[in-house]
Amino acid sequence: MTAEQVKATGHFPLPGQPATTRPAAVPTSPVIPGMDPSRAAMMMGMTHELPPRPKVSQGAAGPVAQTASLARQARRLYVGNIPYGIDENGLSDFFNSTMVQLNITTAPGNPVIAVQINHDKNYAFVEFRAPEEATAAMAFDGITFQGQSLKIRRPKDYQPPPGQNLEPPPIHVPGVVSTNVPDSPNKIFIGGLPTYLNDEQVMELLKSFGELRAFNLVKDSLTGVSKGFAFCEYVDPTVTDLACQGLNNMELGDRKLVVQRASVGSAKNAGVTNVLSTSVLIPTGNGEMLPTAVLQLLNMVTPEELVDDEEYEDIFDDVREECSKFGNVLDMKIPRPGHGGTESGIGKIFVRYETIDQAGIALRALAGRKFAERTVLTSYVSEDTYFSDDF
Repeated sequence: MTAEQVKATGHFPLPGQPATTRPAAVPTSPVIPGMDPSRAAMMMGMTHELPPRPKVSQGAAGPVAQTASLARQARRLYVGNIPYGIDENGLSDFFNSTMVQLNITTAPGNPVIAVQINHDKNYAFVEFRAPEEATAAMAFDGITFQGQSLKIRRPKDYQPPPGQNLEPPPIHVPGVVSTNVPDSPNKIFIGGLPTYLNDEQVMELLKSFGELRAFNLVKDSLTGVSKGFAFCEYVDPTVTDLACQGLNNMELGDRKLVVQRASVGSAKNAGVTNVLSTSVLIPTGNGEMLPTAVLQLLNMVTPEELVDDEEYEDIFDDVREECSKFGNVLDMKIPRPGHGGTESGIGKIFVRYETIDQAGIALRALAGRKFAERTVLTSYVSEDTYFSDDF
């Protein structure tokens, strides 16, 4: 047979040619030039059916295997920033004991069935016996384990159950602040933060209004330096508006805070989703303040510490002595409960320096320092505010 005759049989489709184009019936014996005409006619009438194509088995990528893979991913969690040197048993024991203690398991016994650790990249995958237990363990995001704050996330290829777009909020573990702030009506944006403040210092300011469920200080991915804004959510939703009112426009360092619900403005835009993206929410301008000779110190004292006269005098002397290390202190004011006829400014300390430069040196030196186990926050206050006692 010539090459053309072979191609005409359809037995050998060209590369890339769909198999469905193969003919259902082909001649068993092609006509050869010079063959007896009567024999050729007889042979042309002889055909046979091609055998049915074998069914392709599902194999590793078939629907059944894919369903099993998705079901497994619903039971697994990514756990980052694990303690160095920890082994599979140690991590498994931590999750098992903590979940049993908090009674968030679905059945008696240990919820963790497998742990895989990547020691080179310092992360692990923890597999639970039930998807509900994996969801419950999401509440441990941010929990401290052997001095490390664990980062817990769903696997990248995780798909929520059909008809369930958003996962139900996980159980809140008292004292644990999640590093992931989900989009919700109670998500708060905090802008205008001095970039030298770290996570603990910003959280300390926010916690003065209530217990946090989640907090994230946005940082540069390369340098790790704060970008000056953060997001948070409180355990008690009623605290949301109180925190926004109390912190918005607060003078902090050389800046002024912008604090609002992250979804502010979304209802005003038709066709816009309930929660706007972070890039849309970041206010224009940096909220910087003009330096003055008056320094405001926050988070140093509580109203209870200012009631007793002797304790008040000790605090006054200690603060003046420390502030005098950075310049000539002309005078100071520490508002007290029940003194001066007004309750404004209680819990704050105001220090007036001889020059603006001296106040600036003190502002940078005192920010982030510890006073009575509390982190000091500093900002400028106008001299008009200082003299009018309008704190």
